[in-house]
Amino acid sequence: MKIKLVADSSANLFSMDGMDFASVPMRVRAGEKEYIDDQQLDIPLMLKELAAYNGKSGSACPGTGEWMDAFGDADAVFGVAITSGLSGCYNAGATAGEQYETEHPGRRVFILDSLSTGPEMELILEKYKELADADQSFDEMKNHIQEYCKHTHLLFSLESLDNFAKNGRVSVATAKIAGLLGIRIVGRASDEGTLEPLHKCRGEHSALKKILSCMKESGYCGGKVRLSHTYNPEAAEALKNMITEEYPDADISIRENHGLCCYYAEVGGVLVGFEG
Repeated sequence: MKIKLVADSSANLFSMDGMDFASVPMRVRAGEKEYIDDQQLDIPLMLKELAAYNGKSGSACPGTGEWMDAFGDADAVFGVAITSGLSGCYNAGATAGEQYETEHPGRRVFILDSLSTGPEMELILEKYKELADADQSFDEMKNHIQEYCKHTHLLFSLESLDNFAKNGRVSVATAKIAGLLGIRIVGRASDEGTLEPLHKCRGEHSALKKILSCMKESGYCGGKVRLSHTYNPEAAEALKNMITEEYPDADISIRENHGLCCYYAEVGGVLVGFEG
């Protein structure tokens, strides 16, 4: 069985060692300007231009055709999409899967609504690869991944809410107050797939301590942790050190956010995907 893994670009991945993998690009739009979230995206320029732009901005998902192209000629396609609570990406991927199966009888596609983004999607993709390497059947992989994602979580710490305000997801007044007071918002991806603020913390150290506390409340006891950040490696390393002080054998890795996650998390933002 020829297997391919596919994810939209909010997973912050463009390749996977030992796996046939494709990233389907999300887009960020500000007025007439569109930023395609692929490997060629100039992220510093995008962030600079977005900071200077005062109008409404937002994200756009890849179409059905782009998902179809990503499937290639695989016998079995397993994918994961950014939460349907923020984007129509999952619906486009699922529709593409139905069309692919119709056009290629005998081939199968499963697209998972992550109800999340970023590093939690990375965990799901790693689990897909683990299951594929174990030579599981299509149905076994599908069932195992659905069970696995019940035990993964996403937390975040945001320094700025400007793009959430420009996207209409928080009020402009709330974003300005948070910026002026130096408040960092700690939140999570809810069970419904929305981004839910949980705590307002003064200062980064306080926010990182709160994240670790929230991880424990969600059942973390030393499993995998995937951290991603937007130009804030110091905070990611500090959180990694906090975790390893209590869980020395924890499997932790750090990567930089790419376009879509940079747009929402903004400079200074930290995303935490972990196993509960």
